[in-house]
Amino acid sequence: MLIRTIVRAGVGALAALALSAPVMAQKTKLTAYTALENDQLKPYKETIEKAIPSVEIAWVRDSTGVVTARFLAEKANPQADIVLGLAASSVALFVQQGLMMPYTPKGAEALRPSFRGPGNPAVWIGMDAYLAVICFNTVEAGKAKAPKPASWQDLTNPAYKDQIVMPNPSSSGTGYLAVSAWLQTMGEEAGWKFMDALHQNVGVYTHSGSAPCVQAGKGERMIGIGFDMRGAKEKTAGAPLDLILAKEGTGWEMEASAIVKGRPKASEDAAKLVMDWIASKEASELYGKYYAITAHPAVNAAPPNYPVGAVEAMVKNDLNWMATNRDRILAEWTKRYDSKSAPKPK
Repeated sequence: MLIRTIVRAGVGALAALALSAPVMAQKTKLTAYTALENDQLKPYKETIEKAIPSVEIAWVRDSTGVVTARFLAEKANPQADIVLGLAASSVALFVQQGLMMPYTPKGAEALRPSFRGPGNPAVWIGMDAYLAVICFNTVEAGKAKAPKPASWQDLTNPAYKDQIVMPNPSSSGTGYLAVSAWLQTMGEEAGWKFMDALHQNVGVYTHSGSAPCVQAGKGERMIGIGFDMRGAKEKTAGAPLDLILAKEGTGWEMEASAIVKGRPKASEDAAKLVMDWIASKEASELYGKYYAITAHPAVNAAPPNYPVGAVEAMVKNDLNWMATNRDRILAEWTKRYDSKSAPKPK
């Protein structure tokens, strides 16, 4: 009898304890479409979830062109809650089609003006900027007695026949920023003429913006047209690369984030919290581990072996023009040059 009484008392105490214990808040899972590099996904997810414990980030990651095409294909039935780290020209295209929800994050007024999207409230927020560089393998060039290029036009020199690798602009944001900058700065007729000549020296068009400088660093090709931070990373790792900023100026893009319109209220509220984090100085400090140019002016990222004068080399770039003319440019590029593209990964 005594044992039953003790057991009943114990059960009652446990029940009372369970009723009085605080209920753990359920996390809101946000599906985030991104073109961030694979090595960024884990630290970004961990940092965001630590800063916002009520949010869980579920990445859907691919190259810029693939993510852009997927998002547009789903526009009648969006699957993403937030676009987090995608080329601003792609986000601008989504904005033109009315697919993003305006929201100005807390602290956005402290960011560089060019990193604040148009409108009030803003429709997107920039995170970091990246630009095209020429990754030149000095060892391979020495073997071939090939000159060091100083300009985009120099890359049409027959000395580089089959020795250049660059990204396919249909799948790579780095490829598209380079192509669109050539067309904007040279004019379309001269720009396509330049790319016709460049094509004669291209060995392959990759589907990754990182691959060209990686291949050049390994000596698989003499020259890679790639993006700045990958080139600096490969050089720091010991690759015999010179990073060259073309004297005509270089194309650039920025990664941007925005909230997808029409998502459930819980997802929308959680996405606003993430956007507040994206606009914070803390976030720019994280971006600065991967990019030299970040949204917050108080963050001075100075990675080793980063090319001097990069900001000054950035051409005047019309992101809306890039968005509006994207389909037309990519169709023309594909018709002319896609025969040298690498097989698409399965």
